[in-house]
Amino acid sequence: MARQSTLRFGAQTDEVTSLLRIVNLVRLGEATTRPELVRATSLGRGVVAQRVDQAMEMGYLEDGEFAHPTGGRAPRTLRFRAERGVLVECALGAMHINVGVSALTGDVIAHAHREWDIARGPAATLETAMAMVDDLLAGAGRAPIWGMGIGVPGPVNFATGRPVAPPIMPGWNGFEIRRRFEQQYGAPVWVDNDVNLLAFTERARRRDENPDLIYCKVGSGIGVGLLSQGRIHRGAQGAAGDIGHERVRDADVVCRCGKAGCLEAVAGGWALIRDAQQAIDVGADGYLAERVNGGSLLTPELVAMAAQDGDTLATSLVRTSAQYVGEALASLVNMFNPGVIVVGGAIAAGAGEVYLADIRQRIYELAHPLATLDLKIVRSVDDVREPLRGCAEMVREQLFDVTFPRWLGDGQPSAAALRSA
Repeated sequence: MARQSTLRFGAQTDEVTSLLRIVNLVRLGEATTRPELVRATSLGRGVVAQRVDQAMEMGYLEDGEFAHPTGGRAPRTLRFRAERGVLVECALGAMHINVGVSALTGDVIAHAHREWDIARGPAATLETAMAMVDDLLAGAGRAPIWGMGIGVPGPVNFATGRPVAPPIMPGWNGFEIRRRFEQQYGAPVWVDNDVNLLAFTERARRRDENPDLIYCKVGSGIGVGLLSQGRIHRGAQGAAGDIGHERVRDADVVCRCGKAGCLEAVAGGWALIRDAQQAIDVGADGYLAERVNGGSLLTPELVAMAAQDGDTLATSLVRTSAQYVGEALASLVNMFNPGVIVVGGAIAAGAGEVYLADIRQRIYELAHPLATLDLKIVRSVDDVREPLRGCAEMVREQLFDVTFPRWLGDGQPSAAALRSA
């Protein structure tokens, strides 16, 4: 107990700093034997041996298999005890709830999905989400929850975990999302914009690159997540990347946020539905009109898929959306100079190359040639688990890169310990 108390209240000491580094090196697989740790840390063999013993006593590390010999006696590997806890993810979308349970490595163990309109408000939405989480946890074993990540489709003050004037989330402004989950589960909780979580997913895929990357999501709304040298950029108030409410020249359509001429109002999924319905009402024909007149629900996904099938109306709407989005991204390319742009969301996933080709063309037309010299513009992986993986990546960063010194001595994190520190 003395050891734990010393570590908890002396988190800036050389002892704790070296212990944290050793645990993280093993956790990330960057050094998995004692000799490798000596080389990676430049600490003496005796110090490394002592820190490894401490980490084992505290339950973070254990001996693994013998490594492949490179001459002489084969060293025994070390492994991070990832089975000691789980992470929980809850990705709230405009029209769905997606929840998951992951190992401490970030691998999704179980997940569930449900159609849901987030405009039904925070009380009903969070009650439903927590019931879905409880069902998953019931089948995921008895490992304690080490952290929870919540994604919402709107701006978030990351420091407080509260949504800030989210246009498509009536009743959510300033709502204490984090406190609801912490009270229910006792684990630390972090809340972020959903598109930031998708940027985290892309970072995990490019872990060795430290990318400058833009993730652009075009679904019911439009937003981007920004990675600068592998670090997420949220801005001072969590509003970075909210390009959906950037003003479009000569546009006067009223947006859901109350302003006129927003990008989302002319290029977002709900704008495509509005324009498609208006065209069908005045006599447009073709595959999309036949589906809608036959009783199919008009959704962004239906419009996008109809465009990929060659429907004239849907293709026109999707290409117009892509051109507007491409113009907005071109401005970001000039300012941010990313190496990669990943385009995802229901429209991009459904329309495929039809959508991406127009975005590429517009960016290359309008952005500075130097900024586009080596720029890659690609589609995201169309997988319902992508936001869950991003949630897990965000929580792992907060646990092991940001707050680890504050709970190291306790053996595992808790909401009470982190909020009182």
